[in-house]
Amino acid sequence: MKKRVFTGTVGRTMAETRYKYRMESNEPQNAPNVVYIVLDDMGFAQLGCYGSTIHTPNIDRLAYEGLRYNNFHTTAVCSATRCSLLTGANHHAAGCASLIELRTGAPNSPDGEIKREYALLSEILKEYGYATFATGKWHLSASQSPAGPVDGWPLQRGFDRYYGFLHGENDQYHPHLIRDNTAVPQPKTVEEGYHFSEDIVDNAIDYLFEHNMNFPDQPFFLYLAFGAMHTPHHAPKEYIDAYKGKFDAGWDVIRQQWFGNQKRLGVIPQDAELTDKNEYIDDWNNLSDKQRAVYAREMEAFAGMLTHTDAQIGRLIDYLELSGQLDNTVIVFLSDNGASAEGGVYGRFNGMSGQDVTSRPEDEIDYAYEHLDEIGTELAFNHYPTGWANCGNTPFQWYKIWAHEGGIKDPLIIRYPAAIRDPGSVRSQYHHVSDITPTILDIIGVKKPEYIRGVHQQPCTGTSMKYTFDSPDAPSEKHIQYYEVHGNRGIYKDGWKAVVNHAFAEDYAKDEWELYHVEEDYSEKYNVAERYPEKLQELKEDFMHEAGKYGVFPMLRFSMHGKPENLSRQYAEKLPVQPFTHDFRHVIRPVHLNNDRSLSGNMGGKASHMVTAFLHRDSAGEDGVIFSTGQRFGGWSFYIKDNRLKFVYNANKFEYFEAVSDRELPTGDVRVAYSYAYREAEQRADVTLYIDGAEAGGTVITRFLYMQGFTSALLANYYSPVTPDYEVPFAFQGRADRIILQQFAASVDPVEELKKLSSIE
Repeated sequence: MKKRVFTGTVGRTMAETRYKYRMESNEPQNAPNVVYIVLDDMGFAQLGCYGSTIHTPNIDRLAYEGLRYNNFHTTAVCSATRCSLLTGANHHAAGCASLIELRTGAPNSPDGEIKREYALLSEILKEYGYATFATGKWHLSASQSPAGPVDGWPLQRGFDRYYGFLHGENDQYHPHLIRDNTAVPQPKTVEEGYHFSEDIVDNAIDYLFEHNMNFPDQPFFLYLAFGAMHTPHHAPKEYIDAYKGKFDAGWDVIRQQWFGNQKRLGVIPQDAELTDKNEYIDDWNNLSDKQRAVYAREMEAFAGMLTHTDAQIGRLIDYLELSGQLDNTVIVFLSDNGASAEGGVYGRFNGMSGQDVTSRPEDEIDYAYEHLDEIGTELAFNHYPTGWANCGNTPFQWYKIWAHEGGIKDPLIIRYPAAIRDPGSVRSQYHHVSDITPTILDIIGVKKPEYIRGVHQQPCTGTSMKYTFDSPDAPSEKHIQYYEVHGNRGIYKDGWKAVVNHAFAEDYAKDEWELYHVEEDYSEKYNVAERYPEKLQELKEDFMHEAGKYGVFPMLRFSMHGKPENLSRQYAEKLPVQPFTHDFRHVIRPVHLNNDRSLSGNMGGKASHMVTAFLHRDSAGEDGVIFSTGQRFGGWSFYIKDNRLKFVYNANKFEYFEAVSDRELPTGDVRVAYSYAYREAEQRADVTLYIDGAEAGGTVITRFLYMQGFTSALLANYYSPVTPDYEVPFAFQGRADRIILQQFAASVDPVEELKKLSSIE
């Protein structure tokens, strides 16, 4: 490690000199700014410059002033791609086997954080004097509570400023916002025009403006990660309405149109073939009129969201151009994986009602049809069906989470006029997301330091792509790359690819590997495993070698039994119910609860529990929430309103189960509680309300939510309301001396246990 020398002058304030550190040698001269723009769940074909009919003029501008790559690959899932992007390393080696929350303790996913020996680009560039900013989705720390710990949050991983959300997905109209290390409210309401994409670009521009005003000679790195295009597909109504009728022809026709456009634009080879549909895609002509109306509107919402996102990217580009920084900035644009099939065969009005491919609540189509104009608004958590995802991945097969090209081959655009001599061109060299950060270091002319913040660093595993800038026909310098996400596996080697779709196998012994000669079969259409068994065996052995080298084992095992499903949900359902008692004393104000301090919300309410509160109210008008988990699209809330004790269970917005006390509450000191007895054999839950130990009403829950929002709270309901019975935050107005959350193991008889606890003192 080279020693640092201070190059400031005597008399400067700390604010004037804090960025004046540099390396004694290898100092980058006239170093460019760097901007990473990451979209979520957007397929290879969905940009205008990659063949779609969706209007993306600002992203297209980046493509026509830079390079498009048509043989670029990601990890097929969000956290892992972001890890690989920022570290320049294979994600298993860096400690993120899949979603960052899926901690197993194994070396490839030890503790829900990226390993310190794999520094992020933000940490590397700070060693070379860069300012660093991040806005948008993080999803690189399993710790996501405002209470911390914050060790894996952006400011602790090399960023000077951060504004965005920490989870894997979020409500675009009511996001869980973090500024630096603190939770903050959204700056305006939906009625005032709030949207998350606009908000993060506002903040990105503001960060760059302040930086440019104060330190104009210092290069910066901006990481701009949109929540778009992940569900929910939220956009201002005028953007959605602009696509009215544009997708009425259906996905079969639109896919053929986009495929033709791709060839016309030269973004795929002229001899590429369109892959066949899979069994999870209905023929558009076989759908009912009601289905076609709903599915077309869900696609209009997606397109409107993408065009709206493009407009925000345009605002950033305009600022860089007006401030004279655009042409000295390396802009990298990509998606983190292919289009998502989590909307299932039938799409979803509420994505939290399920994310498996095959099922959908029977009444959801009817509900969506009756609320067609709500799709894309704050009242929906909508996601399109698999038919549109297949269209979005044209010409490939399968989707996000698969190791087939539909999951891993994604758009990549790089704009940097100083090094690119033939703007608007397409590059076809084989590359991977781990190659981007090594490319940036190569452009700047620096190496990853041996030590960062006292931690000995592991080298990047990626290969620089800089050689492709001025050598369009150069052979690929990336010769081999493995893929693995939840058992779906693949390996590329010198024009060949072996891949296995583990999503449908009960165990690894039953996996059937496929083989594609992708150098000749661009779209991965023809499985030639039977024709070239020796080549397949060679690649399978290569996979084992690469997997051992980069720490792929042990793989996360989720048997889907022919029903590809939301993996984080499967993970949660496989965890045993943890019994606990959390005794909160002197709750002086509303407070968020992290997952370890709350009830097992991800179990969908399938855990017996009890909430008891010792309250004091000076008047009958002091009402509000006592405990809540979730938001508008699923969860439950325990509260006081109209001087009655209430409990509402929101089964993903399609059914509400309400218990209201049969008598009013007394003023002064009062002990209130509800018991929740889950009966697995009967698939029901009995809820009983208590006032000062005596039963006061109840309800029976017969339909359970699939997922719910990402927050629990004492004395408030944040973000959006669990029930339409109140408006958020509906904070409790009285005094809470004590609140007790108790959860019971599945082996405990909930009814008897809850009876004992109803009289707790």
